Amino acid sequence: MKDFLKLKNINLTFGKEKILDGLNLSINKGQFIAITGVSGSGKTSLLRIICGLEKPNDGEVHLDNNILLNDKISIPTEKRNIGLVIQEKVLFPHLNVKKNIEFGISTKNNKQDISKDIMEKLNILDLAKKYPHELSGGESQRVALGRSIVMKPKVLMFDEPFTGLDKELKIKIYPIIKSILLKNEITAIMVTHDLNEVKALADQCYNLKNGKLIEI
Repeated sequence: MKDFLKLKNINLTFGKEKILDGLNLSINKGQFIAITGVSGSGKTSLLRIICGLEKPNDGEVHLDNNILLNDKISIPTEKRNIGLVIQEKVLFPHLNVKKNIEFGISTKNNKQDISKDIMEKLNILDLAKKYPHELSGGESQRVALGRSIVMKPKVLMFDEPFTGLDKELKIKIYPIIKSILLKNEITAIMVTHDLNEVKALADQCYNLKNGKLIEI
Protein backbone atom coordinates (compact mmCIF):
# COMPACT_ATOMS: atom_id res chain seq x y z
CA MET A 1 0.00 0.00 0.00
CA LYS A 2 1.31 3.43 -0.95
CA ASP A 3 1.38 6.21 1.64
CA PHE A 4 0.78 3.66 4.43
CA LEU A 5 2.35 6.07 6.93
CA LYS A 6 2.11 9.74 6.14
CA LEU A 7 3.41 12.79 8.01
CA LYS A 8 2.19 16.19 6.84
CA ASN A 9 3.64 19.57 7.78
CA ILE A 10 5.01 18.54 11.18
CA ASN A 11 6.31 21.51 13.18
CA LEU A 12 8.03 21.19 16.55
CA THR A 13 9.75 23.87 18.60
CA PHE A 14 11.56 23.75 21.94
CA GLY A 15 11.52 27.27 23.34
CA LYS A 16 12.69 29.46 20.46
CA GLU A 17 14.47 26.62 18.68
CA LYS A 18 12.72 25.09 15.67
CA ILE A 19 13.38 21.34 15.67
CA LEU A 20 11.05 20.16 12.89
CA ASP A 21 10.02 22.63 10.21
CA GLY A 22 7.05 21.65 8.04
CA LEU A 23 8.39 18.10 7.82
CA ASN A 24 6.73 15.71 5.36
CA LEU A 25 7.26 11.97 4.95
CA SER A 26 5.42 9.20 3.12
CA ILE A 27 6.23 5.49 3.60
CA ASN A 28 4.74 2.52 1.79
CA LYS A 29 3.59 -0.64 3.58
CA GLY A 30 6.51 -2.99 4.30
CA GLN A 31 9.13 -0.37 3.50
CA PHE A 32 12.23 0.09 5.70
CA ILE A 33 13.30 3.72 6.09
CA ALA A 34 16.49 4.93 7.76
CA ILE A 35 16.91 8.43 9.16
CA THR A 36 20.34 9.90 9.86
CA GLY A 37 21.38 13.29 11.17
CA VAL A 38 23.56 14.99 13.75
CA SER A 39 22.76 14.74 17.46
CA GLY A 40 19.99 17.14 18.41
CA SER A 41 18.56 17.33 14.90
CA GLY A 42 15.19 15.94 16.05
CA LYS A 43 15.41 12.29 14.96
CA THR A 44 14.18 10.83 18.26
CA SER A 45 11.51 13.52 18.59
CA LEU A 46 10.19 12.52 15.17
CA LEU A 47 9.82 8.89 16.29
CA ARG A 48 8.12 10.00 19.51
CA ILE A 49 5.62 12.09 17.53
CA ILE A 50 4.75 9.13 15.29
CA CYS A 51 4.04 6.83 18.24
CA GLY A 52 2.25 9.53 20.26
CA LEU A 53 4.77 10.10 23.05
CA GLU A 54 5.35 13.69 21.98
CA LYS A 55 2.97 16.23 20.47
CA PRO A 56 4.12 18.62 17.74
CA ASN A 57 3.03 22.25 17.55
CA ASP A 58 1.00 21.31 14.50
CA GLY A 59 0.83 18.82 11.64
CA GLU A 60 -0.81 15.51 10.82
CA VAL A 61 0.05 11.81 11.15
CA HIS A 62 -1.90 9.20 9.14
CA LEU A 63 -1.48 5.42 9.32
CA ASP A 64 -3.27 2.85 7.17
CA ASN A 65 -5.90 5.41 6.08
CA ASN A 66 -6.61 6.41 9.69
CA ILE A 67 -5.85 9.75 11.30
CA LEU A 68 -3.58 9.40 14.33
CA LEU A 69 -3.00 13.11 14.80
CA ASN A 70 -4.33 16.42 13.51
CA ASP A 71 -5.59 19.65 15.06
CA LYS A 72 -8.70 17.86 16.42
CA ILE A 73 -7.62 14.24 16.94
CA SER A 74 -4.80 12.66 18.94
CA ILE A 75 -4.96 8.86 19.23
CA PRO A 76 -3.20 7.64 22.41
CA THR A 77 0.06 5.70 22.08
CA GLU A 78 -1.37 2.36 23.20
CA LYS A 79 -3.99 2.43 20.42
CA ARG A 80 -1.64 3.24 17.53
CA ASN A 81 -0.20 -0.29 17.08
CA ILE A 82 3.30 1.11 16.70
CA GLY A 83 6.37 -0.49 18.28
CA LEU A 84 9.43 1.40 19.48
CA VAL A 85 12.81 -0.19 20.24
CA ILE A 86 15.19 2.19 21.99
CA GLN A 87 18.82 2.15 23.12
CA GLU A 88 17.94 1.64 26.79
CA LYS A 89 16.70 -1.94 26.25
CA VAL A 90 13.80 -1.53 28.70
CA LEU A 91 12.75 -4.97 29.96
CA PHE A 92 10.51 -6.03 32.84
CA PRO A 93 12.99 -6.93 35.62
CA HIS A 94 10.61 -9.38 37.34
CA LEU A 95 10.04 -11.45 34.17
CA ASN A 96 12.45 -13.87 32.56
CA VAL A 97 13.38 -13.61 28.87
CA LYS A 98 10.57 -15.90 27.69
CA LYS A 99 7.94 -14.05 29.73
CA ASN A 100 9.29 -10.66 28.56
CA ILE A 101 8.87 -11.70 24.94
CA GLU A 102 5.40 -13.16 25.55
CA PHE A 103 4.18 -10.14 27.54
CA GLY A 104 2.29 -8.49 24.68
CA ILE A 105 0.90 -11.73 23.25
CA SER A 106 -0.13 -13.35 26.56
CA THR A 107 -3.71 -13.97 25.37
CA LYS A 108 -2.64 -15.94 22.27
CA ASN A 109 -2.96 -19.72 22.45
CA ASN A 110 0.23 -20.23 20.42
CA LYS A 111 2.33 -17.72 22.38
CA GLN A 112 4.91 -20.38 23.32
CA ASP A 113 5.44 -21.36 19.68
CA ILE A 114 5.76 -17.71 18.69
CA SER A 115 8.25 -16.89 21.43
CA LYS A 116 10.32 -20.01 20.75
CA ASP A 117 10.49 -19.19 17.04
CA ILE A 118 11.69 -15.61 17.57
CA MET A 119 14.17 -16.65 20.28
CA GLU A 120 15.66 -19.24 17.92
CA LYS A 121 15.97 -16.66 15.13
CA LEU A 122 17.62 -14.11 17.44
CA ASN A 123 19.86 -16.78 18.98
CA ILE A 124 18.58 -16.25 22.54
CA LEU A 125 16.69 -19.51 23.12
CA ASP A 126 19.30 -20.60 25.69
CA LEU A 127 18.52 -17.42 27.66
CA ALA A 128 14.79 -18.16 27.98
CA LYS A 129 14.83 -18.66 31.78
CA LYS A 130 17.28 -15.88 32.58
CA TYR A 131 16.26 -12.53 34.04
CA PRO A 132 17.25 -9.09 32.68
CA HIS A 133 19.91 -8.50 35.36
CA GLU A 134 21.69 -11.67 34.19
CA LEU A 135 21.96 -10.50 30.56
CA SER A 136 24.64 -8.55 28.73
CA GLY A 137 23.69 -5.35 26.90
CA GLY A 138 23.63 -7.13 23.55
CA GLU A 139 21.47 -9.96 24.90
CA SER A 140 19.01 -7.48 26.43
CA GLN A 141 18.74 -5.66 23.12
CA ARG A 142 17.88 -8.87 21.27
CA VAL A 143 15.18 -9.64 23.85
CA ALA A 144 13.73 -6.14 23.40
CA LEU A 145 13.77 -6.64 19.63
CA GLY A 146 12.03 -10.00 19.95
CA ARG A 147 9.35 -8.61 22.25
CA SER A 148 8.55 -5.84 19.77
CA ILE A 149 8.57 -8.05 16.67
CA VAL A 150 6.16 -10.70 18.05
CA MET A 151 3.56 -7.97 18.59
CA LYS A 152 3.44 -7.55 14.78
CA PRO A 153 2.95 -3.78 14.95
CA LYS A 154 1.86 -1.89 11.84
CA VAL A 155 5.03 0.17 12.19
CA LEU A 156 8.17 -0.79 14.10
CA MET A 157 10.57 2.02 14.96
CA PHE A 158 14.18 1.62 16.00
CA ASP A 159 16.15 4.34 17.80
CA GLU A 160 19.85 3.38 17.55
CA PRO A 161 18.70 -0.22 18.13
CA PHE A 162 21.95 -2.13 17.75
CA THR A 163 24.14 -0.13 20.11
CA GLY A 164 25.97 -2.58 22.36
CA LEU A 165 25.99 -5.46 19.89
CA ASP A 166 29.39 -6.60 18.67
CA LYS A 167 30.21 -6.40 14.97
CA GLU A 168 29.97 -10.15 14.29
CA LEU A 169 26.52 -10.39 15.88
CA LYS A 170 25.31 -7.35 13.96
CA ILE A 171 26.32 -8.95 10.66
CA LYS A 172 24.39 -12.10 11.61
CA ILE A 173 21.33 -10.31 12.94
CA TYR A 174 20.71 -7.82 10.10
CA PRO A 175 19.43 -10.34 7.52
CA ILE A 176 17.36 -12.13 10.18
CA ILE A 177 15.57 -8.92 11.17
CA LYS A 178 15.09 -7.90 7.54
CA SER A 179 13.60 -11.32 6.75
CA ILE A 180 11.21 -11.22 9.75
CA LEU A 181 9.98 -7.74 8.85
CA LEU A 182 9.45 -8.65 5.19
CA LYS A 183 7.64 -11.89 6.06
CA ASN A 184 5.23 -10.03 8.36
CA GLU A 185 4.94 -6.94 6.13
CA ILE A 186 6.01 -4.70 9.00
CA THR A 187 6.84 -1.15 8.01
CA ALA A 188 10.02 0.05 9.75
CA ILE A 189 11.75 3.33 10.55
CA MET A 190 15.26 3.34 11.99
CA VAL A 191 17.24 6.22 13.44
CA THR A 192 20.95 5.49 13.25
CA HIS A 193 24.44 6.93 12.86
CA ASP A 194 25.77 3.66 11.45
CA LEU A 195 25.90 3.66 7.65
CA ASN A 196 26.55 -0.10 7.66
CA GLU A 197 23.11 -0.54 9.27
CA VAL A 198 21.60 1.69 6.58
CA LYS A 199 23.17 -0.40 3.81
CA ALA A 200 22.15 -3.70 5.40
CA LEU A 201 18.56 -2.88 6.30
CA ALA A 202 17.10 0.22 4.66
CA ASP A 203 15.27 0.52 1.36
CA GLN A 204 15.53 4.29 1.53
CA CYS A 205 17.50 6.77 3.63
CA TYR A 206 16.86 10.36 4.67
CA ASN A 207 19.01 12.92 6.42
CA LEU A 208 17.24 15.16 8.94
CA LYS A 209 18.71 18.64 8.60
CA ASN A 210 17.34 22.04 9.53
CA GLY A 211 14.04 20.46 10.49
CA LYS A 212 13.42 18.78 7.14
CA LEU A 213 14.08 15.33 5.65
CA ILE A 214 16.40 15.18 2.66
CA GLU A 215 16.44 11.93 0.69
CA ILE A 216 19.90 10.41 0.28
